[in-house]
Amino acid sequence: MATPEPNPRGQSQSLERGLAILASFGENRPVLGAVELARAVGLNKSTTHRYLSTLTNLGYLQQDPCTRKYRLGPRVVDLGFAAINSMEITRVAAPHLQALSDETGYAVSMAVLDGTEILYIQRCRSAREDRFGIDLNLHVGSRLPVYCTAMGKVLLAHTDGDQLRVLLDRIDLARRGPKTLTAREALLAALNRVRQTGLAVNDEELAPGLRSLAVPVRDGFGDVIAAVNIAVHLSIWHASMDSIVRRLETSLRRTAGEISHRMGYSASERR
Repeated sequence: MATPEPNPRGQSQSLERGLAILASFGENRPVLGAVELARAVGLNKSTTHRYLSTLTNLGYLQQDPCTRKYRLGPRVVDLGFAAINSMEITRVAAPHLQALSDETGYAVSMAVLDGTEILYIQRCRSAREDRFGIDLNLHVGSRLPVYCTAMGKVLLAHTDGDQLRVLLDRIDLARRGPKTLTAREALLAALNRVRQTGLAVNDEELAPGLRSLAVPVRDGFGDVIAAVNIAVHLSIWHASMDSIVRRLETSLRRTAGEISHRMGYSASERR
């Protein structure tokens, strides 16, 4: 088999194209046809078909025999979970997050920033969720918009200024819940408060009835590498946001501090 020609930057153009096809799929576009994919990656139809055939044979894509459309295959899922499980922070954080969920009785999660989304890398469901029949369909590997989640606001607030501006330019501040911040100035003001207090809240910004609070997790250099949250649904606890923060903030900060310490962070030696 001929070796693919490298592009001018010294990278494999074939590999870039294959990965671009895989990256075209997402939560809002789980199934795509060949024409849609060709348009998305800027290739002609015949070239796209060759890539699709290769990726399907390797198990990275699956084709529906009836519609002839494609979806991500099990090999992609395996790679995703392998990447998440290889993160040191997931192994370090797991017992602390479970202990926090057991202590408070609420769902606890941890996420990292991935472009304009947050990526869930740990999630501990609570017994109360099951008892009240609440299913938010969130799990390890889930993604949510960064601007209307408490963890997302923590991660945005600690993003460098230039990078933050680039990210905000890419975000459509669409209304997701009854209190979504849809004005850029309002979001920037909220991020400034997060930087000052180290705490972010989501008061029905993502979905009706859903509230959460989040704080950062830092590494040995003091950099924010993840966020941890506690989520509360109004059907479980119909209290004000201030009451929820007063009740849960201390335990949440303690847990994030324990994880940060395990990751090498020391507030007294912060560089």
